[in-house]
Amino acid sequence: MTTPLDDITIARQTPLLPIEDIAAKIGISPQALYRYGPHKAKIPTETIAALEPQANGKLILVTAISPTPAGEGKTTTTIGLGDAMARIGKKTLICLREPSLGPCFGIKGGATGGGKAQVAPMDEINLHFTGDFHAITSANNLLAAMIDNHIYWGNALGIDPSKTSWRRVMDMNDRALRQIIVSLGGNGQVREDGFDITVASEVMAIFCLARSYADLEERLGNIVIGQRFNKSFVRAKEILAAPAMTALLRDAFQPNLVQTLEHTPALIHGGPFANIAHGCNSVIATDTAMKLADFVITEAGFGADLGAEKFLNIKCRQAGLRPSAIVVVATIRALKMHGGVAKDALGTENVAAVRGGLGNLIRHVENVQKFGVPAIVAINHFTSDTEAETAIVREACEAIGVKAHFCNHWGEGGAGAISLAEDVAALATSGRADFKPLYPDNISLAEKMRTVAKEIYRARDIEMLPSVAAKLAMYEKEGYGHLPVCMAKTQYSFSADPTRLGTPEDHIVPIRDVRLSAGAGFVVALCGQVMTMPGLSRDPAAHRIHVNKDGLIDGLF
Repeated sequence: MTTPLDDITIARQTPLLPIEDIAAKIGISPQALYRYGPHKAKIPTETIAALEPQANGKLILVTAISPTPAGEGKTTTTIGLGDAMARIGKKTLICLREPSLGPCFGIKGGATGGGKAQVAPMDEINLHFTGDFHAITSANNLLAAMIDNHIYWGNALGIDPSKTSWRRVMDMNDRALRQIIVSLGGNGQVREDGFDITVASEVMAIFCLARSYADLEERLGNIVIGQRFNKSFVRAKEILAAPAMTALLRDAFQPNLVQTLEHTPALIHGGPFANIAHGCNSVIATDTAMKLADFVITEAGFGADLGAEKFLNIKCRQAGLRPSAIVVVATIRALKMHGGVAKDALGTENVAAVRGGLGNLIRHVENVQKFGVPAIVAINHFTSDTEAETAIVREACEAIGVKAHFCNHWGEGGAGAISLAEDVAALATSGRADFKPLYPDNISLAEKMRTVAKEIYRARDIEMLPSVAAKLAMYEKEGYGHLPVCMAKTQYSFSADPTRLGTPEDHIVPIRDVRLSAGAGFVVALCGQVMTMPGLSRDPAAHRIHVNKDGLIDGLF
C-alpha cells in the first residue's frame, strides 16, 4: 500500500465517466438505461430479456479467509482484479452486493472497496443508492401489515397469532427491536413479534434468487407466514400479498450499473449478509453480466465457509451457475491474527505467527476445491509485509498445488493485480472446473447441516434440541426436505464460537433454531448465538459520519 491518501480523498480526486459511456463498454445504448443522476443507472428488464441468445462468459468467484479486525480486502480485491482483467484486454464486468446501512453506521463501514480499487460514487452507493433496500423493506413490512390486518378483520384463514412467524425488518442495526409486542391498545391480537435487519430477510433472499417478475411474484406468494389453528401452513398468496409486494419491487429488481475508479463497468444489486443469509448479489445481475462480458468477477460475503459455501450450494444450485475459478483472499496481517498476534502488534515481522495462521487459509482453499472448482490465492499486500513472511505463504500454497499472488491494487489500482488477472483468466479458461454441490437434494435437512458442519467447518457433529428436530421433521413432511440449507453462523470462526480463531476442529455446532424460507428455497439454521438483527457498537461509525461545510459526506470508510 503505497499511497498516503484515504479512500474518500482518492474517490473524490478521480473523475468519473458519464454512465452512458460505461454502458457503451458492454454494448448497452443510452436509450436502454434508466438513469439515476450522471453516474448511476438501472438496466431495464426488457433490455436484459433481449440478451438471452448471447453466450455466457466465465464466472469467477472471489472469497476469503475467516475475517479478522486486521481486514482482508475481499471487495477491494474483486474490484482490483476486475480492473486488472480490463487492463489486459479482457471484456470484464464486476458483480457486487449493495451495502447495508447497518454496517455503514455500525462498525464495518462501507462496502465499495478501498484505495484505488473502488466502485463509485462511493457515498451514494453506501447511502441509499437507488433505493432498492427501501423497496425490499417496504415489501417485507407490507406483508407484515397485511397479516395483522387479516387477523384484525375476522381472520377468515384461521391464522394462529401465536404461530405467526413473519417478522418485520429495517435496514439498520437496532438491538432494541429484536423482540417486541405488537397490536397493543385494542389494535388486533396482541402477540410477540420482532425485527430482523433487511439484509437477513426472506424478501431479500427472494429478490436475489428470482429470475423474472413472474418468478419473483411466485416466490413471494410461496412465503410461509405461519400456521393455522389446525397446524397447517399459511402462505403469503393466501392473504393476496404477493402482487402488491411485486409492485413495490418492480423498479428495484432491475440491476444497477456503476463504474470503478478505472471505469470498469460494475453491477451492484441485492445484498444479503453471508453470516445470517446467503451472501450473494442477485441472480438477475449475475445472469445479465455473463451475457454482457467474457469474464464476470463476483464475490460472496465473509469467509469461504459462509459466503462461498452458500454461493456454491444455494445460488449456483438454484440458478444453474457453474463457476470457472475461485480466488481466496488473505492478508499477512490477518494470518498473523489467526496465528495469535494482537492487532496492535501486526506491523512487526512474525514468521511463526504467519505459519500458525496459514492453516485457516489452507482450509478455506481445500474447502472450495471440494466443489470441483480450481482455486488461486490473492494476498492483499501491505508495506509492512516482509520477504520472510511472504515466502512462507508462497511455499505453503505451492505445497497444496495453488499459486499465491501478492497484489497491490489498493495503492496501484488494476496495475497492482496484473499477474493475478493473467493467471485467473488462464485458470478460468483451462477447462479444469467440474462444479458440483457439496451434498445432494435427496438427503435429510439435518444431514445437509451435518455435511456442511463436518466438511466445511471440520466439526465432529451438529447438536439440536428435540424442538428443532421436530420443526425439521415438519418441514420435510410438508414437502420441503429437498431444499438446501443456509447456515447462519458467526463469521469469525469455523466454529460457532467467535473467539476460536485459526483452525478449530472436532467441535460441535449447536443448531438453536431453524426457519423455513419456502419462497427463497432454503432452510435457515441458526447456529450458536448469531443474531438476525445486529446491534450498534459502543462507538459506532454513526458518531463520525456527517455533512461537511461543502455539502459532502465525510466519515464513511
